[in-house]
Amino acid sequence: MAINRRNLLRAAGLGASLAALGSGTGCVPEVPAAQPPAGQVDWVALRQRSSGTLNLPSDSGYATAKLAYNPSFDTRQPAAIAQCATASDVQACVDAAASAKIPVAARSGGHSYGGYSTPDNGLVVDLGGMSGVEVKADGTAVIGAGTRLMDVYSALAQSGRCLPAGSCPTVGIAGLTLGGGVGVLAGKYGLTCDNLVSAQVVTADGMLRTASATSEPDLFWALRGGGGGNFGIVTSFTFQTVAAPQLAVFQVRFPAGSLTDVLGAWQAFTASAPDEFWSTLGISAGSPPTCRINGCYVGSESEMNGLLDKLVAAIKTQPSNRYSLTKDYLSAMMYFGGCANYSVERCRPNWNGGGVLGRESFTASSRVLTKPLSDPSRLTALLTGREGMDILLDSLSGAPSRIGAKDTAFPYRGALATAQIYVGATTPDARSAVNEVRDRLGDLTGNTAFVNYIDPDLSNWGSAYYGDNAPRLHGIAAHYDPDGVFTFDQSASKI
Repeated sequence: MAINRRNLLRAAGLGASLAALGSGTGCVPEVPAAQPPAGQVDWVALRQRSSGTLNLPSDSGYATAKLAYNPSFDTRQPAAIAQCATASDVQACVDAAASAKIPVAARSGGHSYGGYSTPDNGLVVDLGGMSGVEVKADGTAVIGAGTRLMDVYSALAQSGRCLPAGSCPTVGIAGLTLGGGVGVLAGKYGLTCDNLVSAQVVTADGMLRTASATSEPDLFWALRGGGGGNFGIVTSFTFQTVAAPQLAVFQVRFPAGSLTDVLGAWQAFTASAPDEFWSTLGISAGSPPTCRINGCYVGSESEMNGLLDKLVAAIKTQPSNRYSLTKDYLSAMMYFGGCANYSVERCRPNWNGGGVLGRESFTASSRVLTKPLSDPSRLTALLTGREGMDILLDSLSGAPSRIGAKDTAFPYRGALATAQIYVGATTPDARSAVNEVRDRLGDLTGNTAFVNYIDPDLSNWGSAYYGDNAPRLHGIAAHYDPDGVFTFDQSASKI
């Protein structure tokens, strides 16, 4: 009897119980296939159906395959990690997990701050093998969902093209895009999700769909800022790109004790800065806190320095250090990624990419400054006396602000900046400190947060991540995933 594995996995995920009945001719009925207990996947069948590699806890590759960027999630024990090679592999995984009703989570770069890409007793769909960049004649680029940013930048630069995206070279393009995608070129070219033309998505029913402005438009809307893992598993993206520009980069450091003045002037300058100028204000807690401004400019170094002169004059405090450099597109992206002294090949993860970049233990959360803080001294006071904590304020002004708050799922159009709260440790004390600063900063910003810095401890997270877009996201999740295949603690289905 021929058995269609796809239908079996859809129906039960566990094997089949089909028997040929005797017809009175002396034929012996077939013995029903053995069924694993409810809640378990038929891993043998999934392995046979997949062209990639399936790693079970008993396999030698499991320990490495399950590693995410943050070592604090090393104690998680997924039921399996499927290293997919094709969209069909992803469909097989979704079918199997849905039928067995076990958690399933996509992984692109493995940077999920909440560890949701490494579910205990669930199936990790690792897209790392589905990488690659193809630049089309019309300037669009088709990028596999498992492609890391370093490889995105390198491939685009070879074709003289550019895509605005994040600064960390080991981040995956998928998670970055689906949460919005703030990066050093956002002021000029918008968020990463603003440049998305279409996406190939495996939804909860195992179908491979094309989401675009004209095909599955609600799903396309949700994928642009609605967060990773909520509506399906994206297998590839098509982006519009622009010609790779000339860039200038800079850093300006200020003496200890000047944070209040720097923050006040930076807020006013950033709100009205030209699109070509993007910056981040980095603040290190201490007694007193210290700060620096990093950024880039789409144009010449001399033009950028003219703008910096105006910013420094507004601060009324002379920097303790200042420098600027002219860079091409790829060199600038490597500079911001901490890879200025590395080759592209070395600027990859050392645990699964053959490079030299290591993993990092950290605890983090976020807020969003929808407008300038009315009293910058309150942030200075909040960080005074603390140690080992940084807050990074990344500008959202410019191109991102000229898209309507409801035109995509990303709600913070017109906001001043995202605020990432970061401690390079995963101890209970670190978690407590981050939570305290998050909550007290929330007193100044309101209930806001950036879903790409997802925080499992955040209260009222639905409205914090998505604002007024939360109800529509919930409805789209219910439509495409009525049985909650992609449900996790902070999924859109739980808003």
